[in-house]
Amino acid sequence: MSRSSYDRYLTVFSPEGRLYQVEYAFKAISGSGHTAIAVRGKDTSVVITQKKVADKLIDASTVTHLFSITPTIGCVMTGLIADARSQVARARSEAANFRYKYGYEITPDALARRIANINQVYTQRAAMRPLGISMILIGIDPEFGPQVFKLDPAGFFVGFHATAAGQKQQEAMNFLEKKWKKLEGGADDAAKAGKRLSRAEVIEMAIEVISTVHSTDFKPGEVEIGIVSDAPEEDEKTRGSWRVMEDDEVEAHLLAYGEKD
Repeated sequence: MSRSSYDRYLTVFSPEGRLYQVEYAFKAISGSGHTAIAVRGKDTSVVITQKKVADKLIDASTVTHLFSITPTIGCVMTGLIADARSQVARARSEAANFRYKYGYEITPDALARRIANINQVYTQRAAMRPLGISMILIGIDPEFGPQVFKLDPAGFFVGFHATAAGQKQQEAMNFLEKKWKKLEGGADDAAKAGKRLSRAEVIEMAIEVISTVHSTDFKPGEVEIGIVSDAPEEDEKTRGSWRVMEDDEVEAHLLAYGEKD
């Protein structure tokens, strides 16, 4: 049988053991034209992604790939934005149910595990289809500090010190690995290397990666930055909470990175 005979059904394996419909969901992520970067340090987690407004008539303030899930957890979604909004709504519902049931906010790893389980169900029932998006969750865990988790359409999730998703994922991952090897100079492992990154260094690294892989000096309106930080430099009102940076703050960080070059 030809490949087309196996890619019509979500629940049918090809002779090579592949589920083509799930693979197509991964292609939808890389084909979206966006790249997202996430980095975590000793007291801060940051996500950065491109902001593309397709038409001058569109209100730019309504275009975003960054979403708040709980007061302390946010995410960047890469892929089909309609699927992204659907998954964000489900994540918010799961987080609210957890708060109602247990009396405290869900932790980033528990939320990542729950959404990954839901994603996996979408790969095993013929009446569903995998969502064509990659979710990168960031938040502060009361016990373990800053966290970064990436979830894919197949239901796999794992924690990262730094990661990327989207169009330039592989180039970004390669660049991040090189940066991490330099950091590991005096550290015993990657975890200790990450603990040396301050709030400013985490933001700078995220900007450096997205600028390098796209060979572009971005303007404030062309990128979005989401942050969760417990650092002393963070304003007391927003410390430990998820927020999206305003354009003037983004511009300050972009200028600081540009001047360093």
